[in-house]
Amino acid sequence: MRIPVPDEVLAAADLGRVHFVGIGGAGLSAIARIMALRGVAVSGSDDNETPFLDSLRELGVTCHHGYAASHLGDADTVVVTTAAREDNPEVVEAMRRGLRMLPRSAGLAAVMADQRVLAVAGTHGKTTTTSLLTVALQAADASPSYAVGGVLSATGRNADAGDSDLFVAEADESDGAFLVYDTHAAIVLNVEADHLDVWGTEEAYATAFEEFVDGIDPAGFCVLGVDDPGAARLARHHRERGGRVVTIGLDPTADLRAVDLRTVGTGTTFDVHRDGRLVGTVALQIPGRHYVVDALAALAMGLELGLPFADLAAGLGSFAGTRRRMEHIGEAGGIRVLDSYAHHPSEIAGDVDAARALAGDGRVVVCFQPHLVSRTRRLGAEMATALGAADEVVVMDVYVAREDADPAVTGALVAEAVPLPADRIAYVPGRTDVLAELVSRARPGDVVLMLGAGDITDLAPLLVDHLGTRGA
Repeated sequence: MRIPVPDEVLAAADLGRVHFVGIGGAGLSAIARIMALRGVAVSGSDDNETPFLDSLRELGVTCHHGYAASHLGDADTVVVTTAAREDNPEVVEAMRRGLRMLPRSAGLAAVMADQRVLAVAGTHGKTTTTSLLTVALQAADASPSYAVGGVLSATGRNADAGDSDLFVAEADESDGAFLVYDTHAAIVLNVEADHLDVWGTEEAYATAFEEFVDGIDPAGFCVLGVDDPGAARLARHHRERGGRVVTIGLDPTADLRAVDLRTVGTGTTFDVHRDGRLVGTVALQIPGRHYVVDALAALAMGLELGLPFADLAAGLGSFAGTRRRMEHIGEAGGIRVLDSYAHHPSEIAGDVDAARALAGDGRVVVCFQPHLVSRTRRLGAEMATALGAADEVVVMDVYVAREDADPAVTGALVAEAVPLPADRIAYVPGRTDVLAELVSRARPGDVVLMLGAGDITDLAPLLVDHLGTRGA
């Protein structure tokens, strides 16, 4: 459900006791963690036991399993996930009692009050770039607070409270949350139409990004990608309005440019040029051209803040990844299994390309779970084209979230459009049959890439187990 943003968002310290409906999600758990670290009394409920809850409980946060009106206790403020239904008993009770109710965006704005907010936006790449920016600033002793949509491998957490006035935030456009923040500086990696179930049209989606950058602190700045047509248009738009813009990318027109990309082991090394002059070299542990651009954006942000290149580059080089972003799950029988959150065509293409670099002489086998009925209906053919760069493709059924199922929109729409020979493609709608299908297709030397934003992630470790027992 959609909770309106109040005209005035109070600072977290002024919210009283705060209860989170859906505290197990990546977004709400991050907000709850920072509040708890700052001494705010916090509790929450969720119907799933997610990986984020243990770290909250370690801080003394009561996390209820399931929803009940009694869980609110003496809460003064209730932060509600967009996934909550209007008949959720805790939502109903909060409304009955007239409690202050906030959407996720306002909850995050509350913990960012009086901070210099560094927001990372774009259709895709936000989580990785937010993570890269966080570790780069930490390496430069900037000690930012941060809230990321995934778990940093370096810390095992998705949020923390730092000692400085900097706050690194993943700025989500899916529900307009990024328009709520009081942003000092921003990264926008790309602007490709998505979430049209919320925005309606491609024009409205692009206009939201214009509104986002136009609302940035006049004393701040934007880091914008020029390799992406949507972000390049946004750069021109913001410059025309007198905004301070730093462009990044592989394109020769970029202010800060990555050149001479080299694959080294399982990572990528590249040189950085600013205005045509060599600044230095960055060596990443993660593979893929799209991650080079993510790292370049984080580097540009740090440099504009006046931090040393050497420290920022060291931080970027130490980055071991974010869970569910080309995450190495395990290896069995000479087959490596990776898990990634990619669900948009551009993300799929980038991750398949990165997997190809990792596979070397081996093959790339992809298992893909489409995410959202509306996205699959609109972008299914483009998803299929991106998947065609793999050697073998298994497509699951659509993961339904926030929408009702549509019998006319299934994973078959994607599978039937993949430009590969029929014997190298399979549509396997049932979860129970997917593992057997993948085991029958994979062979030593292959990289198996599990792609999707839904519950496909649960299958990755099970696949490693199945591969390990094959032929036993």
